[in-house]
Amino acid sequence: MKTKLILLALFITKLIFVQAQMDDKFYFPKKDLNQIAWENYEELMLNTETDTISVLILKPKETPKATIFYFHGAGGNITYYLPLTQILAENNFQVVMVDFRGYGKSTGTPTHNNIAKDGELFFETLLKKKGIKETPKIIYGVSIGTQIATLLAKNHQDKIEGLVLEGTMASFTDIAMYHVPEYKDFLEKNYISPYSAKEDIKTINKISKLFLHSKEDKDVPFTQGEIVYNNASEPKEFLEFKGEHLHALKYRREQILQKINEMIE
Repeated sequence: MKTKLILLALFITKLIFVQAQMDDKFYFPKKDLNQIAWENYEELMLNTETDTISVLILKPKETPKATIFYFHGAGGNITYYLPLTQILAENNFQVVMVDFRGYGKSTGTPTHNNIAKDGELFFETLLKKKGIKETPKIIYGVSIGTQIATLLAKNHQDKIEGLVLEGTMASFTDIAMYHVPEYKDFLEKNYISPYSAKEDIKTINKISKLFLHSKEDKDVPFTQGEIVYNNASEPKEFLEFKGEHLHALKYRREQILQKINEMIE
């Protein structure tokens, strides 16, 4: 009887574990905001279910060559990534950024599923906005942002010119196994990613794809970027750089800008 109760408890724990998806272990939002040094920008708030999400648009000094939809990583908020995205704006790209629920000025709590819903709302809404709808469009995801970026690219291939993935996670499951290797077997069998870059990339065959990853990356292993790259169809390119997580634009600025320009030519 005791053994059966223990097994039942383990089964219930397993069900709760899988269904809960442990979203709080993946997202680390910050509410404090850094100063926006860029002169020409616009802020929007979008209503989503019972919450609102914050959008920031960096506008270049001249007519933009393209609009880049930038999806940031698990930590901080939009303003933490401005030193990197301003590099794109300085080179005449319009950059559209979103803080999902819980980040910055956005309300609520982030989960894998509501980020997928809100990402779709954000993308579809901004596609119709004057000053964006007339431009070529590229999706750029970094770290955990590569998951929603790849999902949106898969669903909207006919509306964009290219996809850039930096510090690419293979899936939520893969990154969980990497950071808690002592539970690798259990996670591999029981933790199901609701969407994953390594699977979604397989059906993206209409646009150019650029992968950026550092072998010195301590947050997302280089091998995960390779997995997603290997699953991708042509045209694709892998650009390796030396340096910390999410700083490709800092170390390989000219090469990245050149590749993005090629996407819209």
